[in-house]
Amino acid sequence: MTTIYLIRHSKTLKVNNDYTKDNLQLQNEKQILSLEGEDIAKKHFSSDIYNNIDCIYSSNYIRAISTAKYVAEKNNLEINVLDDLGERKFGINSWSELPNDFEQKQLLDENYKIANGESQKEVRNRMKSAIIEILNKNKGKNIVVVSHGTAIIFLLKEWCDIKFVEEKLHYNFNGKNIFNGYLNYCETFKLEFDDSNNLINIENKFNITD
Repeated sequence: MTTIYLIRHSKTLKVNNDYTKDNLQLQNEKQILSLEGEDIAKKHFSSDIYNNIDCIYSSNYIRAISTAKYVAEKNNLEINVLDDLGERKFGINSWSELPNDFEQKQLLDENYKIANGESQKEVRNRMKSAIIEILNKNKGKNIVVVSHGTAIIFLLKEWCDIKFVEEKLHYNFNGKNIFNGYLNYCETFKLEFDDSNNLINIENKFNITD
């Protein structure tokens, strides 16, 4: 059995990008953790569950790498950066181009996207491909993967039954509820795979935001 701890990055610092020439995608990739976010990540990875990690993967976004560094230091490991673990790409030049109902439409229609952005299905497919690549290289190991909220919930739709209850998405795996609504910082899903890369169990392990 191979275990992946799939983790959302920690809390980011809000900055004013009015004076930068970076496009929105680059601004997104360069977001750093706030001081509170550093504390959340440090506390999260202090758990004994992360004492025996064999390898670590992170998206190429700074906030994900900055979150993963705490478990890397704890286990004296390098972080493997994998671009396909990155957040959903909006594909727009300014936030004014984003429709007000964009998030809801993209959750309900897996093929919906705008401009040069990614659809739910496209994000899920690249995330799944990244997970399969990681599994194939690390059979029988304990693995940490740090990614992003939307990318993670789109990936989980690959294996979970989804229902809308009181305007929230409820994710169920084998009849067990694992997640409702919005991901908190450093929220973690323990994914267990058999030797054929079939997912056999999901547990929501941590929800550290206090």
